[in-house]
Amino acid sequence: MITSIELGDFLAHSSTKLEFGNGVTVFVGNNGAGKSSIIDAITFALFGQHTRKSNKGLIKRGSNQGFAKIGFSINDRQFESVRKIDSKGTLAATFAEIKNNDRIEIAAGERKQFGESMTQEVEKVIGLDFEKLKIASIVQQGELNTIINAKPKEFKELLNAIIGIDKLDIASESMKTVNKDFREKIRETIGYDDTHIEILLRDLERCEKEISESKPEKNILELKQEELKKEVEELRKKVEIEAPKIDKINQLELRKKELLAYAKDAIHEIQQEISENERKIHDCKDCFEQVEIKTDLESKIKKVEEALEDTTTKIQTMTNQKISLNEKLLLASKLQLKDDKCPVCDSNVDKLNPLFQEEHLQQEIIILENQIIDKEKENIIYKNKRKEFSTKLQNARDAEATLRAHSIRNKDQLIEIQEEVKTKKQKIPLTSNGSLLEISTIDSHAKMIFENILKLEDESKGFDEQEFNNLKKVVNEKQMSLSQVDQQIGAILEKISKAEDQVKVIEKAVAELKIVKEYATNLNEIQLNIFSRDGPVATSLRSWALNAISAKASEYLTLLNTKIQRILLSEKTRDISIACYSKNEILELESLSGGEKVSVALALRLGMASLLGASNLNLMILDEPTTHLDAERKKSLVGVLSQLSDISNSETRMQFLIITHDAEIFEDSNVEQIYKFESSEQGSIVTAL
Repeated sequence: MITSIELGDFLAHSSTKLEFGNGVTVFVGNNGAGKSSIIDAITFALFGQHTRKSNKGLIKRGSNQGFAKIGFSINDRQFESVRKIDSKGTLAATFAEIKNNDRIEIAAGERKQFGESMTQEVEKVIGLDFEKLKIASIVQQGELNTIINAKPKEFKELLNAIIGIDKLDIASESMKTVNKDFREKIRETIGYDDTHIEILLRDLERCEKEISESKPEKNILELKQEELKKEVEELRKKVEIEAPKIDKINQLELRKKELLAYAKDAIHEIQQEISENERKIHDCKDCFEQVEIKTDLESKIKKVEEALEDTTTKIQTMTNQKISLNEKLLLASKLQLKDDKCPVCDSNVDKLNPLFQEEHLQQEIIILENQIIDKEKENIIYKNKRKEFSTKLQNARDAEATLRAHSIRNKDQLIEIQEEVKTKKQKIPLTSNGSLLEISTIDSHAKMIFENILKLEDESKGFDEQEFNNLKKVVNEKQMSLSQVDQQIGAILEKISKAEDQVKVIEKAVAELKIVKEYATNLNEIQLNIFSRDGPVATSLRSWALNAISAKASEYLTLLNTKIQRILLSEKTRDISIACYSKNEILELESLSGGEKVSVALALRLGMASLLGASNLNLMILDEPTTHLDAERKKSLVGVLSQLSDISNSETRMQFLIITHDAEIFEDSNVEQIYKFESSEQGSIVTAL
């Protein structure tokens, strides 16, 4: 049970602390005084959940942070759960066990990524999560009256919500989504889903019909194709026989042009050779005679050189002698006998030595001068001879160089060249445009080309180019017809192939989609039979739940000492009926007193809570349970609650927290505690009455 609640700047509460005992605790006060905030404080402190739009909305206006702390006991163990929230949205939470006034922390925070969750630890201790606690222990405003006054159909919806059958709607929608996603996945994979089977079968029929109609057309075209192939083959053979002839004609013209061109070049070359050889003959015809006297000329030049050297030497000697005689003549002119005495020694001399006689010396000088003149004339003759022989020797050497330059070694070779010139002159046609036969005599290559021309003329004989062109035209026409047939056959084959491929694809798709359809049908069956709120599963679940609630509610009614002994809930087509039984008869709800109706409603509500598994808190919160009840029924409700709080199905009494603005109905009642809630500028003020 809850032992205490402490609020700090939480919703309308600045600082509120409440203590609780067993039995019934009542919160009274006007609307907006902060009574219902206690429910949010309990669920926020335990689970971090509440009915407000955001966590920041839990903080009291004007404050930076707020907190809710709840103390509770389970099986004589004391626990404390605290959660704080600041204006930035930061949360802090701790869950602890209180032992001997020591606080032993069990969990803190919600770091689920690290495997830490305070909420999970709280759920383990309490035995319920937030959603189940709301159904098992919290009766929202007007919900109790709904149980009492609801129409059969509305009661069925309420029951569905309480026992969770309404979740089947969610599951049903999920199944629809699953089925839809499954079909979309199939469409992504196959391109179709099971709703396209009939369309695919029609496409399959169309493709098969297309194939069956195309095959005969293909066969006809294939026969025509074979006929055209034979015709084209025969025509091509004729073309192959005649085609080389036109090529040979072309070659023939080329060869004729080649022969004429070669003849022109060959004649020009021969003429050049003749001209060259004639130049050789002209240059070399007198060279052999000149070369033959070369040795003799060299000998003569040598002798002339020797003679020239001898005369030159003699001239020099005689010139020297003349100089000496002139000197002696000068001396002799000075050596004259005077009185037959020597002018030198003054001795008597009959006559002078001829060497000192002036006359004698003059005669000697004249003789030498004549000899020198003769030798100089002789020298001139030798120089002229040397020049003559040198010129002839140079001509001989030039002739030798000319023979060497023309590679002429002897007269026979020169004679051969002369004969060759004569022969080549005879071979030259009168003109390069002469007859091919005449041209072919130029040389062996010209003859070979001419023979090739004769062969080509023989091989192309009888060829008619016009007939050949007509034959090729016919071949092209037949080939075009064959190509058109080939294209038609290709188109039909492609059409058949595509249709056959489409048949395979469709057959495979249909086979798979039949399986898909079966699976989708099964999913639909599951959705209709299991997850539909009116399906067999939901009906069975409601039947079991109704029996369980009926049995448990009947137990509570027995303990409440009413005339009602048993409650039986039963499901009809679209609603749920409530039947009350006394010992001897069936009691209509309309015939029950206000207190009996409240007893029935609470018994049913407790039965429903028991169906989910009662909380370890052994707590039930009733928010404004007296709404729409008259004074008598309100008093009856207080009496029933007092009785229920005394009933113990376990070691701990049932704890009720009643939120109401009808404070007067609890006057003179045996409730354990009443708290009055009032609004003020500072926030909610709570006073124990």
